[in-house]
Amino acid sequence: MSTLTSPRRSALTRNRLPGSAPWVSLAVALVVGAALASLIGFSFFGWGIFAALAFTVVYVAWSAAVEGPRKARDKLATCLVVGAFLLALLPLVSIVWTVLVEGLKGVLTPGFLGTSMNGVSGIQDNQSVNNGTRVLGGIYHSLMGTLLITLWATIISVPIGLLTSIYLVEYGSGKRLARAITFFVDVMTGIPSIVAGLFAAALFATIMGPGTKTGFVAAVALSVLMIPVVVRSSEEMLRIVPNELREAAYALGVRKWRTILKVVIPTAISGIASGVTLAIARVIGETAPILVTAGFATKINLNVFGDWMSSLPTFIYTQILNPTSPSNPDPSTQRAWGAALVLIVMVMLLNLAARLIARLFAPRTSGR
Repeated sequence: MSTLTSPRRSALTRNRLPGSAPWVSLAVALVVGAALASLIGFSFFGWGIFAALAFTVVYVAWSAAVEGPRKARDKLATCLVVGAFLLALLPLVSIVWTVLVEGLKGVLTPGFLGTSMNGVSGIQDNQSVNNGTRVLGGIYHSLMGTLLITLWATIISVPIGLLTSIYLVEYGSGKRLARAITFFVDVMTGIPSIVAGLFAAALFATIMGPGTKTGFVAAVALSVLMIPVVVRSSEEMLRIVPNELREAAYALGVRKWRTILKVVIPTAISGIASGVTLAIARVIGETAPILVTAGFATKINLNVFGDWMSSLPTFIYTQILNPTSPSNPDPSTQRAWGAALVLIVMVMLLNLAARLIARLFAPRTSGR
């Protein structure tokens, strides 16, 4: 029986690379890449670039010799696509790795997350550098400021953005007002963040007097940046809800507002939650609007309607630009990296929360 099937197997596998071909090509490419990188001064980045080029040449040439030009062109396209993906991923991995390595020093310092910068001066930083003691001062005041300002910005932006998108999709189709709203939303999407901060500062200067800087003013500035993102993302999610669902509800005598509330929004809640998370991630790292509208504080302030308030982006900015001890900036740099790591972790947790909310509130099907 083996004599009958072996010719057939050889016919099927003829002119085809073995399964180990990518790994053999990779091994050869790593050796060749290391040799080429050594000629210009070895570095891991250069090794990776030369190894990727060598892998493409070896793998494609081997495929051309065995499988023919058509398969070789297919493998060349695959190598280019994968290479472009890895090249685009490289800055992200580099940033995450750098922030993780540098930020852990600050985050693991005792009291970093639970204390503020109130009372910390260059004297403590100089003593820390000269005596080797732990770095004093933390980000508690900035962490709470970021959470409160972002919370109020979300409270302002999400209802306005969601209601606007509902009007555009469900009520304003073809109307002149809807077209005007869409135009202005598109314009607002490209507004520089500093302009939003100046708008909020000027608005509250007119209402409450010049120089008004509070966390709520900063929340209003961030809401100017959040609302267009919420509107556009929610609008797209509402538009992809099948019209058959609306028509079925109308056929049962359900009013339009109840159809939107009970059918349309629950169907699109997954995309809406992702859009809101995107909007929060868009503004949580903004620095310029916060500096203009909330100022910078070193003490704990949990009242968004009174006094200046700090945030993580402004904390990072001031620690790098104006170190607590200009002669010994290392403690300030350590605090800045630690705050950056906390900020990245917050954005990651927001994305995880959005996925959880989408899973919990997505419409149930018979298979779930």
